[in-house]
Amino acid sequence: MNKRKKNTAPVIIPNLSIIDIAEEGKGVGKAEELVVFVDKAVPGDVVDVKIVRKKKNFAEAVIEKTLVASDLREQPFCSHFGTCGGCKWQQMTYDAQLTFKQKSVEAALQRLAKVDTQQMEPILASSENRYYRNKLEFTFSNKRWLDREDMDVEAEGREMRALGFHVPGRFDKILDIEHCYLQADPSNQIRLAIKDYTLKNQYSFYDLRNHEGTLRNLIIRTSSTGEIMVCVVFAYPEEGQVESLMNFIKEQFPEITSLLYIINQKKNDTIFDQEVITYSGRDFIFEQMPLTNGQQVKFKIGVKSFYQTNSAQAYELYRITKEFADFKGDELVYDLYTGAGTIANFVAQDVKQVVGVEYVPTAIEDAKFNSELNGITNTLFYAGDMKDILTRDFVEHHGKPDVIITDPPRAGMHPDVVDLLLTIEAEKIVYVSCNAATQARDLALLKEKYNIGRIKPVDMFPHTQHVENVVLLNLIK
Repeated sequence: MNKRKKNTAPVIIPNLSIIDIAEEGKGVGKAEELVVFVDKAVPGDVVDVKIVRKKKNFAEAVIEKTLVASDLREQPFCSHFGTCGGCKWQQMTYDAQLTFKQKSVEAALQRLAKVDTQQMEPILASSENRYYRNKLEFTFSNKRWLDREDMDVEAEGREMRALGFHVPGRFDKILDIEHCYLQADPSNQIRLAIKDYTLKNQYSFYDLRNHEGTLRNLIIRTSSTGEIMVCVVFAYPEEGQVESLMNFIKEQFPEITSLLYIINQKKNDTIFDQEVITYSGRDFIFEQMPLTNGQQVKFKIGVKSFYQTNSAQAYELYRITKEFADFKGDELVYDLYTGAGTIANFVAQDVKQVVGVEYVPTAIEDAKFNSELNGITNTLFYAGDMKDILTRDFVEHHGKPDVIITDPPRAGMHPDVVDLLLTIEAEKIVYVSCNAATQARDLALLKEKYNIGRIKPVDMFPHTQHVENVVLLNLIK
């Protein structure tokens, strides 16, 4: 007995008005009681959309036809926009992006923490919204993403090797990048030269499913000091291939100050447990930030180091953090989730002592090195899980802090950490966050003993939905 085939005709919703932007960056419309999230739609658009995924109360859709284009729209400047997942908001003016980022922070704080956001300050725009990143990581793959033009080429004539970014939702497909607007030159020249050399010399690119091939990843870091780091990650190189490629890069780009490579034969791309081999120059580069006394604080950046990827806005973020703390000079400060000690070393000259805590041991080693590098003697750093390190005994040993700065990962703070902050009762907490939702969750708990003093979002990542937010909490007397 033949089963009746299901009707697979696409569901089209006509004449949908886009009224908002969701937290993940998609446009939002309503069709009766159904909330529809539309990829690349902008508030003010009126569009016909095709449903690609439907649940009980919401659906996801793509634009089939634009009936009315929003005044907030502009022409994307990157040829890879729409396939690459790096810059999802290029179709929207930068001013509009800032507006919706401000609204997203405001909505999270109001909805999840019941915070009065009337005193919220305007978002700080990024001084540059192209070529603003100091680090990019590219992937070599033998499974290039094919567009419609590629499909017109006979299969045996297609070059399937690619060097670029993962296509969203496809771990095994890499979009070959011609020009990326995220990192300033010579980033593009270095990547293209390496790709050209390895193609001509028949290097195999990594197979993400079968875990074989010579070339795996390419990491490029630049700094405001003009220094450049390049690290090539190999998987299964053949004899002579490492030396040949590294020598080519060294001769072709003598301005590279740190030329490194790694042999990573694990099943995943993480390099934190891998040996880094220095081929030429140092195994690190320097970054620096201005201080209020006119001096500069320098930071050592290794290939594994954590450092804010927008150098100019990192300075602004730390400046605002220090401004919110309003140091008088005699404070004991705890810097939680200190990373490589960038905030700790940035504020050290303005306080009595800074105690930093971070999960990653290598980051703490960088933090200690950075203090020594700058002649800073009033910092202490500890490595370990925050909820295990930050205890009553720890506070009793180091003293009750006057100010706590916390800059946790996207998941926010562990409940045990929040509980201890409520026990410590520092006069001020400055909470820096890259996720307003988890920040709001923590603020809802901290409101038991703290009032919200100031709130200021900071745009670190133009053309994306991501936004940092700084909140000052004052202890209720």
